[in-house]
Amino acid sequence: MNATRTTGGSYWIETAPGTAYPPLDGDTEADVVVVGAGIAGLSAGRELARAGRSVVVVEAGRIARGVSGHTTAKLTALHTLAYDRLLRTRGAEAAHLYARSQTDAVEHAAQLVHDLRIDCDWERVPAYTYLRDTRRTGELRAEAEAARAAGLPAEFVAETGLPYPVAGAVRLVDQAQFHPRAYLLALADDLRAHGGRIYESTTAVDLDEGEPCRVTTETGATVTARDVVVATHYPVFDRALLFTRLATHRELVVAAPIAADRDPQGMYITPELNTRSVRTAPYEDDRRLLIVTGESFTPGADDTPARFDRLTDWAQQHFLGIAITHRWAAQDTDPTDQVPLVGRLHPRASHTYVATGFGGWGMSGGIMAGRLLTGLITGERLPWSDLYDPTRILSTVRQAPAFLHHQAKVARHFVGDRLRPPQVGDVSEIEPGSGAVVRVDGERCAVYRDERGEAHAVSARCTHLGCLVAFNSAERTWECPCHGSRFDTDGKVVQGPATRPLGPRKV
Repeated sequence: MNATRTTGGSYWIETAPGTAYPPLDGDTEADVVVVGAGIAGLSAGRELARAGRSVVVVEAGRIARGVSGHTTAKLTALHTLAYDRLLRTRGAEAAHLYARSQTDAVEHAAQLVHDLRIDCDWERVPAYTYLRDTRRTGELRAEAEAARAAGLPAEFVAETGLPYPVAGAVRLVDQAQFHPRAYLLALADDLRAHGGRIYESTTAVDLDEGEPCRVTTETGATVTARDVVVATHYPVFDRALLFTRLATHRELVVAAPIAADRDPQGMYITPELNTRSVRTAPYEDDRRLLIVTGESFTPGADDTPARFDRLTDWAQQHFLGIAITHRWAAQDTDPTDQVPLVGRLHPRASHTYVATGFGGWGMSGGIMAGRLLTGLITGERLPWSDLYDPTRILSTVRQAPAFLHHQAKVARHFVGDRLRPPQVGDVSEIEPGSGAVVRVDGERCAVYRDERGEAHAVSARCTHLGCLVAFNSAERTWECPCHGSRFDTDGKVVQGPATRPLGPRKV
């Protein structure tokens, strides 16, 4: 997998071949249509094709280039401090099923890499959750105990391979890290080898849940199928108000080559400092690529460049002498009760399914979702299906505060952003290379001024549910702080749940 590269964005996208699947240009039929071609969608499509179903996958952009192309790509059942929280809020059986399902996903991926001979830099390494604050070691000991009770061979350790001291860590051996796009492109090839069809640059905009179901694309072409899987990271079709139970956040990633003897030999994460995640990947000339993730924030935050600077400074302070060669950002959806939503799209659904809310652990979560959804569609229900069922309700009072906090945050943006004065008083105040929301003829417009000084103006109302977008100056995108939709400077959808562009405006 190693190749010479230049400085750039996502390492995974730069070091795996591109794809050129055609768009859907006419009506078609299948047993199952999968909407979205990230790790959840491709895993489900491949499993279903292997199970003998005819499968169509439609992707708005290019396969494995969205969220799955910008991940940190850690494949593990150790999810920061998840097990102690699950034990307290959902009980011992839920924690046990969670551990079983995530471990099953890791081992299933390992088997696929072996069986399909996938060249994806697959490596078995331990996973660590660590803290540096000595006052919090009790949290780590509780997590190690809860993880062991859930069936994982986790242990509390006082030392790690990191080049700086820690107060302690939870360690889980025999986890995995890999090149996600290389893995997913191999899954796509296997899906097609079993009769599956993939259509790129095909945006699904409508869903008819009749018998059979029908998915309509932006060009008017339709896919008629018995079953529909919505695997668009954040659901583009939401018949159960799942957006009330999902919060979106972005995290930044910086990467730099290091000598192989400086590899900390594992995958590390701490919730401290607004998250810091560390791992390495094979690189050229027998070196490793250090990958550091952190600085979680709500989409549309106006301080993204400063966050990149903080993350870079932290990486260079803790790994002396490195030079950053790559940087990118990832986006995740967090369920308010901490458990992903995988299963029926809504309580009355009989042939429509969803996979969402992986909370930063989409590699194991997406693989798990592919297997779970395949079981529901083929009638081979897995033991953990009820745990992830999207139709579940907030089952305990302890989970309600997170739900209410999320709703209050969305309401503050939906109402509060309209009450605030515009960021600038006039379009002329916007500097080249930057953007701002401006009131023009009584309407709020999102205006970007390019390097030549030309203004690009679009509606500032997100086409998902109408929140006002904000400008991300580091990535030069308009972003919705309510539900995470992202648009380029001309209003084209970069990331859903929005499916329609921001309308053009004259200024």
